[in-house]
Amino acid sequence: MKHVARKRFGQNFLTDDHVLNNIIDAIGPRHGQAMVEIGPGLAAMTALLLKQLDHMHVVELDRDLVARLEKAYPRERLTVHSGDALKFDFGAIPVPEGQKLRVVGNLPYNISSPLLFHLAEFAHLVEDQHFMLQKEVVERMVAEPGTKAYGRLSVMLQWRYDMALMFIVPPTAFDPPPQVDSAIVRMVPTRRQLPCDGAKLEAVVAKAFSQRRKVIRNCVAGMFTEQQLAEAGIDPGVRPETVSLEQYVALANLL
Repeated sequence: MKHVARKRFGQNFLTDDHVLNNIIDAIGPRHGQAMVEIGPGLAAMTALLLKQLDHMHVVELDRDLVARLEKAYPRERLTVHSGDALKFDFGAIPVPEGQKLRVVGNLPYNISSPLLFHLAEFAHLVEDQHFMLQKEVVERMVAEPGTKAYGRLSVMLQWRYDMALMFIVPPTAFDPPPQVDSAIVRMVPTRRQLPCDGAKLEAVVAKAFSQRRKVIRNCVAGMFTEQQLAEAGIDPGVRPETVSLEQYVALANLL
């Protein structure tokens, strides 16, 4: 029976074989690796990954799809976790000694930012992440200071990951087609993370970008003095989107 995509779950199923094969090539799965897929849907990507893997885990919210997956694959090949990826404990997935978890998925666009922040909590357990996301979101993730797309998402994710936009995926690759272009992003937890308290960095960045049109002096008024901004190497008269990750970390360390 044909599964009808559900809007409330943000379902857009990837159906283009050429795009699917390009994604598998970008991921490069290998036997013996521990991998989890978020939102496997109709298992188009799952099926291709399992050709290269001995076993994998998937996290799926839609119970109809959970039943379909459990029927299609034996447990020794596929472990299906029925539930919300936003609440899922990725640290509970068993990983062979000396290895880290690989995470992949065509992420529902309606929860992509909160899901990326949830996954960031497990970055120390992860080897890499490959996700399909709305192109605009990926552009914000990898944006450089001084660009329109640079903001809270850029700073907080670049603090934890080295990231690259791999390639663009058109709406025609999906059923039903979304109204936007998508993109594949590669995220590798950085080995040179700047020392800083994550909660303090989050507080600084949230305050700085709460009023993008104002200069940084006004955005963080009450949190930092002009003297402290200067100590962090920041001109008090610039806008928040021109301040680098290193400078935001310096501010967080002043708190």
